[in-house]
Amino acid sequence: MERIICLIIGYICGLFQTSYIIGRMHKTDIRDYGSGNAGTTNALRTFGRKAGALTLLGDVLKCVIAVILVNLIFGKTYGEIMPLLSVYAAAGCILGHNFPFYLNFRGGKGFAASVGFMLIFDYKIFFVCAVVFIAIFFLTHYVSLGSLSAYVTALIAMILRGQGGAYGMDKNHVLEMYILMILLTALAFCAMASIGFALTTHLGAGVFLASLLWQGLSIANYYTLAFRGTIMMPSDILAAGTAFNVLGNYRITFPMPVC
Repeated sequence: MERIICLIIGYICGLFQTSYIIGRMHKTDIRDYGSGNAGTTNALRTFGRKAGALTLLGDVLKCVIAVILVNLIFGKTYGEIMPLLSVYAAAGCILGHNFPFYLNFRGGKGFAASVGFMLIFDYKIFFVCAVVFIAIFFLTHYVSLGSLSAYVTALIAMILRGQGGAYGMDKNHVLEMYILMILLTALAFCAMASIGFALTTHLGAGVFLASLLWQGLSIANYYTLAFRGTIMMPSDILAAGTAFNVLGNYRITFPMPVC
């Protein structure tokens, strides 16, 4: 029952559609412009930097608030499984963001809300994902690819941390948390399916998938070394992105797509 309550709390928080509200302030439905997505990137491109920054902040904070509320409500009675309940709250928030009932289930893609999730859930994973996103975006100029790469990194890092006992839960609850994170990662890929198709068209499916696999293995290795006290070199972090050029013999110079 507590899992359902966490999902509901998260969903209610996720219904706060920052970009949609900003659009209405401009007497505009943001979903009628750009990519048709009620998210940070489309707000940035449609209304400018200020609107984009406000949208990012609002979407990040709503997931942070959802997790905090769940911790306040269940922290004393279900303290031993709070990491799991936090993931349920975050999942609900992302679902609320992506599928708001009052907007005919047409919302955003959930990446900004996911940033809030990682920020409040595990700051170490958040830091690694931030570096991955920046590196991939810098090398490819694709927001979508950077976001998906960060999601894959978060999944791998959560499993590594969980197997190391970082979350203090028994094996069954840790496994349940992994499954939830896998589902959230799958949801992110589904949300970006059209962009992923465009990338495979440009780069070739083999290069696209191989680069993600290379990056996942690289980040898993470097993440482990970093938190054992070994300094993570910037060149190591950039290795995953550089694999794009090496594997496919491409020089990535595509313009940033509308996503």
